[in-house]
Amino acid sequence: MDDKYPIISILGIRFNLANCLSVLVSAVLVFALVFFLSRKIALKPAKRQNVLEWIIDFTNGIVKGAMPGEEGKQFYLFTFVMFMFIFISNQLGLILQIKVHGVTWLKSPTANPIITMSLAMIVLVLAHYFGVERLGFGNYMKSYIKPVGFFLPINIIEQFTNFLTLSLRLYGNIFAGEVLLSLLVKMAFSHGPATMLVTAPLQMIWQGFSVFIGAIQAYVFVTLSMVYISEKIEMED
Repeated sequence: MDDKYPIISILGIRFNLANCLSVLVSAVLVFALVFFLSRKIALKPAKRQNVLEWIIDFTNGIVKGAMPGEEGKQFYLFTFVMFMFIFISNQLGLILQIKVHGVTWLKSPTANPIITMSLAMIVLVLAHYFGVERLGFGNYMKSYIKPVGFFLPINIIEQFTNFLTLSLRLYGNIFAGEVLLSLLVKMAFSHGPATMLVTAPLQMIWQGFSVFIGAIQAYVFVTLSMVYISEKIEMED
């Protein structure tokens, strides 16, 4: 798609304001949702508290599936925040897109590869950090030549493929969903009321399906993230 974005340059570094604004809106929405659900916490939970506790149990279950031991508890909050942010980011473009004079100011952050690559980089940096913490720098580097030395290039390539698959899978699914939705909107206004009547049910069906896909992609991302981190933590010396 030929979308245009507001770009500014600071000290020679280019910033896409649409990415910055979309990420900020998603973060605010996550905070507002969790703040709303966490009001009036009680021993006998009400409906809002039940929803929050279900989400927490769900994300904790993802961690336990990858790291059943005590070491997994330190990732409960990380997984919860990552899941909520990606889920809200995936849905943002379905309910709110802002374009002014052909320039996109707001859409799903995860429909941009820079954002998904940044999220994947956070995960992989954490994975390597905990690998070094677990084994020490020297032993961790030696793990790349185990069981034999010629595994080194394969192990290095694996790190790049993990990064690419983690980021581009999320980006591809969300971007494709928004492209198809925008095409349906253009089709609806192409030939007046007739095309509106035809495309209206298609838009509703696709939006519902996109919500499902957004939830699945958030789940897949955090699940693979925990798998990558657990591989480093449980690595043998």
